[in-house]
Amino acid sequence: MSNNQAAGLSPEELQAWWMPFTANAAFKSNPRMYTGAEGMYLTMADGRKIIDTNAGLWCCNAGHGRKEIADAVSKQLLEMDYANPFSYGHPLAFQLANRLVEQIAPEGLNRVFFTNSGSEAVDTATKIARQYWRLKGEASKTCFIARVKAYHGVNWAGVSLSGLTPNRKAFGPALEADFLRHTLLPENAYSRGLPDNGAELAEELNDMIGMRDASNIAAVIVEPMSGAGGIILPPKGYLQRLREICDQHNILLIFDEVISAYGRVGDAATMAEKIGVTPDLMTTAKGLTNGAIPMGAVYLKQEIYDTFVNSSDTPSIAPEFMHGYTYSAHPVACAAAMATMDIYRDDQLFAHAGKMATPWEEAIHTLDHGRNINDVRNYGLLGAIDFQPHGKAGPSRAAQIANICLENGVTVRPAGESIVMSPPLIIEQEHIDTIFNVLTDAINTVD
Repeated sequence: MSNNQAAGLSPEELQAWWMPFTANAAFKSNPRMYTGAEGMYLTMADGRKIIDTNAGLWCCNAGHGRKEIADAVSKQLLEMDYANPFSYGHPLAFQLANRLVEQIAPEGLNRVFFTNSGSEAVDTATKIARQYWRLKGEASKTCFIARVKAYHGVNWAGVSLSGLTPNRKAFGPALEADFLRHTLLPENAYSRGLPDNGAELAEELNDMIGMRDASNIAAVIVEPMSGAGGIILPPKGYLQRLREICDQHNILLIFDEVISAYGRVGDAATMAEKIGVTPDLMTTAKGLTNGAIPMGAVYLKQEIYDTFVNSSDTPSIAPEFMHGYTYSAHPVACAAAMATMDIYRDDQLFAHAGKMATPWEEAIHTLDHGRNINDVRNYGLLGAIDFQPHGKAGPSRAAQIANICLENGVTVRPAGESIVMSPPLIIEQEHIDTIFNVLTDAINTVD
C-alpha cells in the first residue's frame, strides 16, 4: 500500500472506522480513496480524475461540488444551525415541504414527513401504514408484501422487506412479510426501456391476498424500478395492475423511490409521474439534497394524514404520530434541499436527463450480446449489464471489469454478476462516449 494510495494515512490510521457494506480487511490492505469531486468527476488520492457513473451512490444527480448548495448550507449554519422539530418548527421546513409538493410530488401526495435517509423513510412509511389501519379500526392489517430482489434500506423495516438474501440472513426474525417474484425475465433480455413481458406477474398479489386475506395486509411496498437488486424494470402495465389490485382489496401501495426520484428516470420528477401510477405513500432521499446533507422524505396522501390528525383516539394536545428523529427537517438539510430544487428547476435537469437518455440507451445497447454478457437494460439515466458467472473462485467478472475501468478513468458499480450505472443528470455526450469506450475495452479484456 502506497502512501499516495491511502491519501497520506498510515495503516494504523485506517483501522478505527468500521466501514459500511465493505470487506474491511481487503480495503485496508489496498485502499481506494477519493479526495475531491467536481461536476462529473471524482479525484482519486493519486490525483487522477475519474468519471463518476454512479452519481456518488445514486444521489448526486446535479453533479458534484455545486456552489449553490455549499453557499446555502454555509449561510444556514451561521443563521440557525439546529432547530428542535418536536413541537417546534422553523420556516424553512414548511417552505421545503410546500416546494416538494409543488415541484416533485405526484398529484395527490400533498403531505411530507422528513427523515434523514431512505432507510428511515421506509421505516416511517411502514409505521404510518400500520397505525393508519389501527386508526381506521382495522388493527389486524399488519403484514407487508414486498418483492424478491428488493432493497428497502438497512433499518429494521427495510431489512424485513428486503428481497436480497445477503442483506437479511444474518439478522434473524423480522417483520411479517411475503414476497412477490421479481420481474427480471429471460424473455425480456436486451430490452430498451420498460420490457414488454411480465405484467401478469402482478396477479401473484391476488394469490397472496387469497392466502393472507386482505384484512391482515397493511401495504404492498415496491421499488417501481429496483436499483440495488440490479436495475430491474417493471413490465409495461405491471405497476398499474398492482395499483388496481390494492384498490380492490383496500391495501395501501407504497413506492420506494429513494433511487428513482428527483429526475433519475428523465422528463419527470418521479417514476410515479413518469408511468402515471400514484401510490398512497412514496419514500425518497438521495437526490433530495444532491447527496450533500443526509435527508429523506415520505410523501403521502392527505386522507392518510387527516386520519391521524382528526382521530378521536388522540387528545388535541398530544402527538398524533409517536415517531420522528432528532434531525427531522434539520435546517441545514432543508437549506441544501431548497438549493437542490433550485438547481433542478433552473438548469432544467429533469428535461436534460430525458434528452440524454436517448444517447445513453444507444451507447449501452452497443454491448448487446457482447463478450460474456447475458443482458443489457436501461431506463432514463440508468443502466445495467449482466454477465455470465465464470464459475471460479475470486472476484466476479463484474468486479474485475469495474477494477479495470477504474484504472482507466471511469468508476462503475459492480453488484453481484452485474454492473449498474446511474450517472449525474448533467452528463453530456463526451462523457457517454468515454464511459462506454472504457467499459467496452474492459469487458473485452476479462475472460
